[in-house]
Amino acid sequence: MVPRLENRPCGGRYGDIVQAIGNTPLVELKRLSPSPGVRIWAKLESHNPTGSVKDRVARALIEDAEERGAIRPGQTILEPTSGNTGISLAMICSRKGYRLKVVMPDNVTPERTQLLTMYGAEIVYSPGDQGSNGAVAMALEMAEADASYYMPYQYGNQANPDAHYHGTGPEILAELDDVSAFVAGLGTGGTLMGVGRRLREELGDRVKIVAAEPMQGEPVQGLRSLDDGFIPPIIDLSLLDRKIFVTNHDAIVWTRRLLDEEGIFAGVSSGAIASIAVRIAREMDEGNIVFIVCDDGWKYLSSGLYTRPVDEIEKLDSTVWW
Repeated sequence: MVPRLENRPCGGRYGDIVQAIGNTPLVELKRLSPSPGVRIWAKLESHNPTGSVKDRVARALIEDAEERGAIRPGQTILEPTSGNTGISLAMICSRKGYRLKVVMPDNVTPERTQLLTMYGAEIVYSPGDQGSNGAVAMALEMAEADASYYMPYQYGNQANPDAHYHGTGPEILAELDDVSAFVAGLGTGGTLMGVGRRLREELGDRVKIVAAEPMQGEPVQGLRSLDDGFIPPIIDLSLLDRKIFVTNHDAIVWTRRLLDEEGIFAGVSSGAIASIAVRIAREMDEGNIVFIVCDDGWKYLSSGLYTRPVDEIEKLDSTVWW
């Protein structure tokens, strides 16, 4: 007997691409579960219009500024990014009539540069060896020197976690009656803080909020180690039950496992997060684990990650990828 599918209507109807952000699929990954009683669910944020979870954040940042009267038509928005937030802001700004200037490390994949240019953003490059911390420092200096810029500053703007508190979190709760663990990457902290707070309010201490954090010095695109010296102001570490370290090698291998075993074409930070979700699953006898697939793999094709044999990938020095 073919099991009944519980599909939602096909996305709904919207008057603008910005309105179509959110309401992303929640997909069970049965092949990755270590036991029948543990169900692992992937929240596919790659299904947002520009292919990443940052569409939610970018929309919230701009709409919050509009509601407060902090920006005006034609004004230049300035924001540090490792790529995805910039791409999301570029799409939204192009629709709403704002100019956008992003500060981004110079070692990101070329696809990110191409997408930003496609949406009309101006790019200022920061030193790649300084990672996203270097982009943040440069953008803050630029904003201080020129008051005409408006910088939403995703790292310190409450609209970032609020986008997930009011959006991503309720979407998960609408599909699952109970969640044993929620796993997301430690980047700006917005997803962890917003979803974590919503789940904790609804489910209490029976849900564990788990952060996938790169080991210090590990270049996992889109994630950050707090030991590198910068803790985003929106992060409240007391909300986290656990922080589990992940390496860039883990991220690469598990990104391929998502593709090869489950058909999930995801970016490398999602591989890092998936590896932690499976680790948590191995510690449980039953329950639902939800993790975030932050973005799709289109922005990483030039790395060769998706075409090289897995055994070849596992033998490589992880630093060669970025």
